[in-house]
Amino acid sequence: MLSFPSRHFIPSAAPANLWGEETAMDLRKELNKKIEKKQLEIEHWMQEIRELNIKMREASAYVFGLEETLKLLPKENPAEAANTALRPDSAVARAREAILKAKRPLHVNELLKELGKEINHDSKASLSGSIGAYVRNNQFFTRPAPNTFGLIELETRAEDELPPDFGVLNGKATEA
Repeated sequence: MLSFPSRHFIPSAAPANLWGEETAMDLRKELNKKIEKKQLEIEHWMQEIRELNIKMREASAYVFGLEETLKLLPKENPAEAANTALRPDSAVARAREAILKAKRPLHVNELLKELGKEINHDSKASLSGSIGAYVRNNQFFTRPAPNTFGLIELETRAEDELPPDFGVLNGKATEA
């Protein structure tokens, strides 16, 4: 007794006369239609992949541009950075608070006095060295004069304000 294969089986090596000449031709047409249909699907997917690749390149370029722009900005807001990066109650953090309170750069002797420490060579060297490390890394502190330390955040604020003699020419106020 002959049994026919399941519907998923494709008899590629079966002789054409097993099903008859017409049936083999119909099967060939049907297979060619399925092949064409699947090739169209593949081509459609390839087109989608090309479009997605273009979108990915555009998105990557956009992200790269944003990252480059981010590099141009300061690392953090100086006030926020000072609060988060300095160890609380350290000599450097307390020196920062003293400078903020004075609203001007302070000499290391003034800082040591504010911190309640003895003013001697070792204490000066220690505090100056610690704050100097931040100055060299352009973080939090500035050194406007030898052994004198200010804050970047105070200088930023001062740059935003107009000088008191703004608009004064030869001691007389100018009219706009």
